[in-house]
Amino acid sequence: MIKRTFNKRNIKWMVGGGLVACVAFWYSVGIFVNKGERPLADGTSPYVIVLGAGVKGEKPSQILHNRIQAAAAYGKQHSEVRFILSGGQGPDEDISEAEAMRRGIVASGIAEERLILEADSTSTTENLQFSKALLPKDVRRVSIVTSDFHLYRARQEAKQLGLQTDAIPAETPLSGVLRFGMRERVAIVVQFLR
Repeated sequence: MIKRTFNKRNIKWMVGGGLVACVAFWYSVGIFVNKGERPLADGTSPYVIVLGAGVKGEKPSQILHNRIQAAAAYGKQHSEVRFILSGGQGPDEDISEAEAMRRGIVASGIAEERLILEADSTSTTENLQFSKALLPKDVRRVSIVTSDFHLYRARQEAKQLGLQTDAIPAETPLSGVLRFGMRERVAIVVQFLR
């Protein structure tokens, strides 16, 4: 009887400790996630890189839709900036992410001549590498549009490529906050370990 109670108590402590560790991990790495949103873009960078996300057939996922909307709103405020729309075509996508973004941004009222498509990349690293190759050689400062949870890691990768960045955050759908937030926190830890 004493042994059974002891085992139950140990299990409760382990579960409680695991929950505390998860919450501590969420908040401690979350400091970096939040840091990625500062400084906000103010129109001083002549180019904006918009990072791709999933397309379902020819329809942007909610994550990509929000990035398109953030880019279009910024483009309306800053009529002189140009956009590099970065994202290839996955095996389950009927068009490239770049093309889905082009359609959405043009439909939102941004002139097509302000858009440059980069439709070969398959990851955040490639998004930034391939987009950098499309920039004029003297441009080293860009703004990045991506989901709020993704900005820190994307901007760190851009920094490794010699780019100075500021942020245009796209809101994460409420349904994806926990899933994408946890995945991104793990990715940030992996990035640190590399």
